[in-house]
Amino acid sequence: MNALAKILDLSTEEKVERGLLYTPAEIAQQPATWESTFSLFQKHRTGLAAFLVKAGFGDSAGPDPTVFLIGAGTSDYVGRCLVNVLRRLWKCEVLATPSTSLLTHMEEWLIPGQRYLWISFSRSGDSPEGVSVLEKTLVRHPDIHHIIVSCNAEGRMIRCAAAQKQVFVVALDDAVNDRGLAMTSSFSNMVVFGQCMAHVHNLAPYEAILTRLVEAGKTFLPHAADAAAALAAEPASAPALAPYERVCFLGSGALEGVAVESALKVLELTAGKILTMSQSAMGLRHGPMAALDKTTLLVAFLSSDEHVARYERDLLQEIMQKRLVKTRIAVGGHSELPLDGLADRYLAPDIRTPVPDDCRPPVDVMFGQLLGLFFSMRGNLMPDRPSADGVISRVVQNVKTYA
Repeated sequence: MNALAKILDLSTEEKVERGLLYTPAEIAQQPATWESTFSLFQKHRTGLAAFLVKAGFGDSAGPDPTVFLIGAGTSDYVGRCLVNVLRRLWKCEVLATPSTSLLTHMEEWLIPGQRYLWISFSRSGDSPEGVSVLEKTLVRHPDIHHIIVSCNAEGRMIRCAAAQKQVFVVALDDAVNDRGLAMTSSFSNMVVFGQCMAHVHNLAPYEAILTRLVEAGKTFLPHAADAAAALAAEPASAPALAPYERVCFLGSGALEGVAVESALKVLELTAGKILTMSQSAMGLRHGPMAALDKTTLLVAFLSSDEHVARYERDLLQEIMQKRLVKTRIAVGGHSELPLDGLADRYLAPDIRTPVPDDCRPPVDVMFGQLLGLFFSMRGNLMPDRPSADGVISRVVQNVKTYA
């Protein structure tokens, strides 16, 4: 029985007492829920394709709209994981644009005369920044078309926009509306739905990818859980402390979105007791490398693209030669990747044909989620609600919005 399965096997009473009722199960359910999200997309596909035509895609009168992928926090990182695949398949400009930035600088983001499609992602649909940006945009810029993808059919974003002609609304299955503080299955399922949208005009290739994605998730999860549990169980300088004071996540392309989301998961679930950072493989040398030390766990999400992987291996070699960190973990897309000792441990799903990098985020991010879970437990925190003093909450509070 792997380390995650052992938690799931606890009695309900013990899970409640230790704050483990939701988060472990929400991490574990992910591969199965991706199939449900794909089935949901199939029901929306025809309507979505028609809506994209209405929004101006394929219109010979002008260029296709610019696409904004909008969200706050983890929902913003959903967009970062989708930029490359949407830009490649839709052949238009796609930008990951935080709702927190649009709230304060909306007009600076917009070019007069340019057509836009805004795709908003939100677990709760109640994020004050997202709701305010949507409400204001519907009034001020009624020519902008919107797609809203939320895990909460009763959220304010869906309720305020459902009757608007320039809005297409999708509510994912309530099972992925995570009840724990940290977004896990909600994140990966919104990413999967976004990948489906990218393939809206030719879904068959993605259906084959999804089959591999689910297989990869199922084979990766137990190994990733045991590795995360082992790292959290390592001896520390004091009994109450985690074995690592810092965790640095690296990723390139779509996997850069995985790195930033993984960093947030460890930070959230340890209530900031473990400091985290994320960088691209090429960006780390430009200053951030100064933060690496002998208390640091380095996690590198390695590309399956050999051109990209050369740069990533060079960086791992430099970090090894300089002896900058305590432990180096590499996460790859397939098992046959020679690292020549550049990492202390290599993790990958047990599949014959790797998932393309652009579609890997739902699988790879599970290692970051599991690190957050087991480090949280090591710190005697309650993963479902790790912030005992209420510094952070499941839905952001106390945000005033201004006209």
